[in-house]
Amino acid sequence: MLSFISGAHGFVGSAMQSYIELHSDELQYYPQNEEIDVLDKDKLVSMFSSKLPDAVIHLAAKSYVPESFENPEHTYRVNFIGTLHLLQALKEANFSGTFLYVGSSDVYGKADEKDLPFLETRPTAPRNPYSVSKVAAEALCYQWSQTENIRIIMVRPFNHIGPGQSPIFVVSDFAKQIASIKLGLSPPILNVGNIDVYRDFTDVRDVVRAYALLLKSGLNGEAYNICSEKAVSIRDIINKLIGISGVDIQIQTDQARLRPAEQIKAYGSCKKLKDQTGWDQTISLDQSLQDIYSYWEEKLKNG
Repeated sequence: MLSFISGAHGFVGSAMQSYIELHSDELQYYPQNEEIDVLDKDKLVSMFSSKLPDAVIHLAAKSYVPESFENPEHTYRVNFIGTLHLLQALKEANFSGTFLYVGSSDVYGKADEKDLPFLETRPTAPRNPYSVSKVAAEALCYQWSQTENIRIIMVRPFNHIGPGQSPIFVVSDFAKQIASIKLGLSPPILNVGNIDVYRDFTDVRDVVRAYALLLKSGLNGEAYNICSEKAVSIRDIINKLIGISGVDIQIQTDQARLRPAEQIKAYGSCKKLKDQTGWDQTISLDQSLQDIYSYWEEKLKNG
């Protein structure tokens, strides 16, 4: 199965490429010399006209929530119009394969703890421009799954982590700060926001394996949660990372990192994914944190 990845050079795209390289008997990587701008429809049409993939994994997106508040129009253009352009370009090239749309669990919005875990049947309730764009693009994909000759599967991954993730995301940020302290590059103070919130973390290497399984057996027009089904506090994550580093660190709250009206606890159910594909986690949270910390320690050592 020849697979095109939009956003191929990002954190998840790179993990997807690595997965494909390890499973070349099942998946092959669509040759891409450069990252393709999903807003450039003409270039997409030209590319697919010359070589058509069997499957598309649509990862390209603006995914940082604070940035979406600063520039909502750009977030909407990339995440919604970019998805539309990609679908239109595939249609013009007579694509009739599988399209995997990567959405977000952020579409569920805020919930009382009694309403957890989040199920795919829960109505969406976006609370920021990023999640609004994801709800809109998912609705677009559902419409195309019903009216066009394309098999479209939607996924809603929860927080995913792993080595190589940008430090704008919480676990990578803390691992980088702590590695910097360990190496004597920073004072022993860890700047944090609200760390008494609970989130559902899955290693990116398990996440992309779920994508590959869904390409084979996901149902057209269906959405699937990808998650660990566990809520872990950010405080526990920090304590584990400090334990890995072996250094004494003072935790300091930075008011600029606090988010108003933040969801205290969030986690999902991925029973639907497991039942459909047989997927389960293979990489523990402890292993993920060890790998993330080691990545940053090595990167900072080498400048």
